[in-house]
Parts: sequence; structure tokens; C-alpha cells
Amino acid sequence: MKRVGILISGRGSNMMALVEAGIDVALVASDKPDAAGLGWARARGLATFALSPKGIGKPAYEAAIDAALREAGVEVIALAGYMRLLSDDFVARWRGRIVNIHPSLLPKYKGLDTHARAIAAGDTVAGCSVHIVTEDLDGGALLGQAEVPVLPGDTPDALAARVLLAEHRLYPDVLKEFASR
Repeated sequence: MKRVGILISGRGSNMMALVEAGIDVALVASDKPDAAGLGWARARGLATFALSPKGIGKPAYEAAIDAALREAGVEVIALAGYMRLLSDDFVARWRGRIVNIHPSLLPKYKGLDTHARAIAAGDTVAGCSVHIVTEDLDGGALLGQAEVPVLPGDTPDALAARVLLAEHRLYPDVLKEFASR
């Protein structure tokens, strides 16, 4: 199985699900040095890297992340609640080796506010998708999806909580298969 680097921006609950599922994690990296998920990863003996892009610019920030990932022996990158858009150059350097979990049934509802948009559209089913990251926002090839019913009276937060549970089941399975290729 290929070694995985996980990028997070906050608590990292999807990162936690990946680690607990036995993914071979070489590095957990974040754009937020105070991200709660970094402490969780360190407590489990995982290598971590944190750097804020503030004041150094996106090219320098991405060069530092790239160097840390390569130094750790990362072969596949998993985005797990990483809330920054990667530059086209970064994506090109890791072409076909970056995966993301997105809280909608792509191609529906790319970007943010997916749960509110699904409810507003009257959808009866929502869910999550794991896809290859490309230069197009949430536009890469799908690797797997899981459906979650939209219930009468659902709020975006209630739907989000159920979709997150589906993410925690889907992402480890899909990433294990992807990293084994």
C-alpha cells in the first residue's frame, strides 16, 4: 500500500477515520498550526507538519507543503477537510495522486453549502463522493459515492451530521483500494 499524506484544516474527523482504518499515514499536514487534528495525530505518534500561508504567499506555502510531503515519503495525498484550493501547479506535480472527499453526490453541488443546497432543491437523497483532484473544482473522476436520505424537516446541520458518518465509512474503503493500486 502506498504511503499517504493527509491534509487537514481543522479537527480532521475524516483524517481520524482514515488513521483508525489502518491507512499507512506518512504525514498529517495542515495550513493551520493550531488545528485540533494535529494534536490528535501527534498523540498517536504520527508525523505532522503545520504552516500558515499568511505572509508567505501561496507559491512558497505550497512549495513547503510539497517538500514536507516528499520528505516523508508520501505517494498519495488525501484531502480530509482541507479548506484551501490547491494551485494548478501543485495539482500538476501530484497529478492522479490526490484524492478528496466531498459532501455531495457529485457532480451535484460542487463547492460549499452542499447540504443547504440539496435541501433547497428538494432532493430526497444527498451523500458524499470521493474523487481524484484536478484543476477543476470538485471535477475529477469519481472513485466512490455513498447516499444518505434527506429527511422531512432536515436542517443543513442535521443532514451534514448524517453525511459525515457516511464519509467516515466510504473514505477509508476507497482510499485503501486507491493506495493499493
